[in-house]
Amino acid sequence: MTHANCPRCGGRLARDNDTGRCTPCQAAERDRLSAPPVVPANFWDHKPVRLALAERHLGRVIRAYRCHPYHGRVALPQSVVAGWLGITQAQLSRVENGPPLVHLDRLAHWAQLLGIPASNLWFRLPGQHRWVDDASLSDGEMVGARGDDQVSERGDQAAVAVNVEQAPSQGGGVTDRRRFNVLAALAGLAAGGHTYLLPGPSAEVPGSIGMEQVRLAGSLVDDLRRVDAAVGADLLCDVAMQAHTRLSAWAARATCSREVGDALQSALADLSIEAAWLAIDADRRSEARPYLHEAITRARIADDPQAEVRALTHLSLLIRESQPGESLHCAEAALRISAGWATPRLTTLLHLRRAHAYAVLRDASGFSREMTKARRELDRGPHEDDQGFVHFVNVQELSGIEGLSYLALGRPERAAQSLRSIAANPSPAHRRNRVYYTVRLSEAVCQQGDVNEAARVALDVLPAVRQIKSKRVSQHLADVRRNLAAPRQATATTRQFVDAHDQAVSL
Repeated sequence: MTHANCPRCGGRLARDNDTGRCTPCQAAERDRLSAPPVVPANFWDHKPVRLALAERHLGRVIRAYRCHPYHGRVALPQSVVAGWLGITQAQLSRVENGPPLVHLDRLAHWAQLLGIPASNLWFRLPGQHRWVDDASLSDGEMVGARGDDQVSERGDQAAVAVNVEQAPSQGGGVTDRRRFNVLAALAGLAAGGHTYLLPGPSAEVPGSIGMEQVRLAGSLVDDLRRVDAAVGADLLCDVAMQAHTRLSAWAARATCSREVGDALQSALADLSIEAAWLAIDADRRSEARPYLHEAITRARIADDPQAEVRALTHLSLLIRESQPGESLHCAEAALRISAGWATPRLTTLLHLRRAHAYAVLRDASGFSREMTKARRELDRGPHEDDQGFVHFVNVQELSGIEGLSYLALGRPERAAQSLRSIAANPSPAHRRNRVYYTVRLSEAVCQQGDVNEAARVALDVLPAVRQIKSKRVSQHLADVRRNLAAPRQATATTRQFVDAHDQAVSL
């Protein structure tokens, strides 16, 4: 016998409903197993949640979140919430009951997944940098008045008003919006205390370096990553390179102790790696390699194997198409250096690097062997010692590399199958990767000969490509456009995409 009403929402059940819950509640129950629900604004006003936020303890915030009355009479199981966060139930228990988390990447990532409003947090989320409002600037300080690479000199760089992510909707044309976003990036970095590392007039550079300055310089990499997420590598690449130049020059002139010197070398290695990544994503690949070579050298000087592995991992990515054999060696060296301390995610990434390099070499057996190893490592799950740069390594990334590898092997049908699985089960925390792999899906479908489907996929992803401002992604979409514009490919659908692409590029 069925209940007359749904016990969760109180709604009337249909006569033939023998599940005990209404259809919307059944859907909500399914959805909560895969991703956090969208909660109302007053959710965060619940007293236990407010107290946990006031204590600045994200573990207690998560516990209060799980036990919130919004979820029903029974609290959300730790196993469900742990699945959202990419950790095990035992790890979540330690997070909830142990000391407060201090790792900023993890704090920001989990806060975003749960949808905690930025105004309730005690730390900044990616893209939360602020900038000086146009209305408060004089004519001589207006956006772009001193060029894309300079920031207005105001007494208080942190006096800011608008979120960076809102910047594309401001201003007149595209040029103004780009200047606007660069200003936002610079103002955000300056607000973090990095004024003397930025282009344009800056504060006086200290003559000596202490550990406090090294920590500040090291946090610059975190700030660059956050601004990159908001405005894209195309706009930030030069900023990172100029900051690297300033920090390197400062390090060469200033005095410091041996301990501080080693820490500074590690900080410079990290900044070099970040500058290289931004160059890769901005499709300025020739500029990336010197930064990675420098990072490897500095990491060895500082005896910092983690930084060396990060640099080798990025170098393997950079040269996998042009020098796949050397890419293999870089990934192998990173595996050797990290033996004994590498987490499963890092090992997965290195096997994926090798898998794609083997595919470019047309070595199908080598590709298959490395993909098997990558899957085995990924199945071991996340680890509390995961470095920030491997957080994107998940099932979707594995499917993406598998798809790219099948493209390199000349098997577009298998490539399309792998890449479609990403669209069917997207990772909300890694939008740029999702957009990139959708563009490559269009390329795979085009190679299969289905030009109309390729055009539809490309047309759907076009607005997102424009928003993320990654020249690497834009260039692949331009390649799809060039193929679909060929006279032999002309259909109403392909012409619609080509026209939309050309119009978007001209704006």
